Amino acid sequence: MHTKYFARATSRALWIGAIAATALGASKGAAHGETLRARAFSADGAADLVRADSGEAADASSATALIAGIPRDTVYGRSGKLRVRFVSARRGTFAVPLLTRLFGDSAVSSPGIYTLPDSIADQPISFMTLLPFDTKVKGTVGSYRVGYWPEERGRLRSDAYENPDGFVVVTPENQDMQVSEHFRLRDFLTHDQQDVWPKYMVLEDALIDKLELVIEDLDAHGVHVDHMTVMSGFRTPQYNAQGVGRKGGRAKDSRHQFGDAADVFVDNNRDGRMDDLNHDHRVDSRDAKVIVAAVERVERAYPELAGGGGVYRATRAHGPFAHIDARGWRARWSRS
Repeated sequence: MHTKYFARATSRALWIGAIAATALGASKGAAHGETLRARAFSADGAADLVRADSGEAADASSATALIAGIPRDTVYGRSGKLRVRFVSARRGTFAVPLLTRLFGDSAVSSPGIYTLPDSIADQPISFMTLLPFDTKVKGTVGSYRVGYWPEERGRLRSDAYENPDGFVVVTPENQDMQVSEHFRLRDFLTHDQQDVWPKYMVLEDALIDKLELVIEDLDAHGVHVDHMTVMSGFRTPQYNAQGVGRKGGRAKDSRHQFGDAADVFVDNNRDGRMDDLNHDHRVDSRDAKVIVAAVERVERAYPELAGGGGVYRATRAHGPFAHIDARGWRARWSRS
C-alpha cells in the first residue's frame, strides 16, 4: 500500500472515533448560535447559499466543541497553513463525519464550499466537497474537456493511478479562494480552455501542504519566500497528452493528472522567472536544486509526504524550475 493511501486509512481509524465521541458529548441543548451555511454547486457550477440541512445541525457551541476534539494538524495540515480541505464520500478522512455533523447528511455528496464561521475555528478553514468522478461523460465534464485517465484506458499500474475521487468546481467567483497561506485555487488550473467556465480540477491537500512546508523550510535555511509561482499544477489528461513524446516533454501517466504534482519556482520580485536562490548572481538549474534540497528535508521530517523532486533547466520557453509531488514514494531526477 502506498504511503498516501496508508495515511488516509490511518486517518480514518484514528480520528473518526475521536470525532464521534466529541459529537456525542456536545450538548444538543446549547444556546442557539450561528447557523452554518454553505455555497453548494450544481453540476454546471451554479452556486446557491444553503443552510445546514440536518435537523441536528450543530449550533456554534457544539460545533466549537466538535472541532476542538480534532488534532490541529489533522485540520490544517502538517504546515498548519491549509485553508481548504477537499472531501468526497469515497475518502475515509476526518472531514466526512465532521461535515455530516455540522452541515447535514447531504454535505458529503453535494458539491460545494462549506465554511466554518470564525467563532468556531481559530483560523479560516473551508471544506470543498468534490463533484463525483462519474459526472464525467466520455471526455468532458459539463463543457470542459478533460480527456481520459490511465485507468479508463486500461493502464492501471497501481492503486496510485486509480481514477480521481472527483473534481473541484472552479468558477470565476471562487478562483481566487485561498487554499493555503501562499496559494489560491487558480494557481493550479490547467492552462487551456481559458474562456470555458466552470473549470474542473483534481487537487490533493497533500500537495498544497507539502508546498507550504517547502516554503517554510526554505525560509528556515536563509531563502526567504514571499511568492512561489506554480508554473504547472493540475493537467487534464487531454492537455497532458499534448506534450507526451516530445524531447524533455511530459510523462504519459504524469502525476499532474492526479492533482498531487506542481512545477514551481520562487519569484519574489514577480518578474515571471526564478530568483537567484543560491546568491551566485546567476539564475539556472542550481537554484532549482535549492528547492529540491528543501523537498529532501521536508520528506525526512514528514515521510507520509514522500514523492517526486525534479530539477529542470531553463529553455527558450521558460526559466529553471523544480517539480514537486506527493505521489507516496520517493523519486528524484534531474534535467539540468
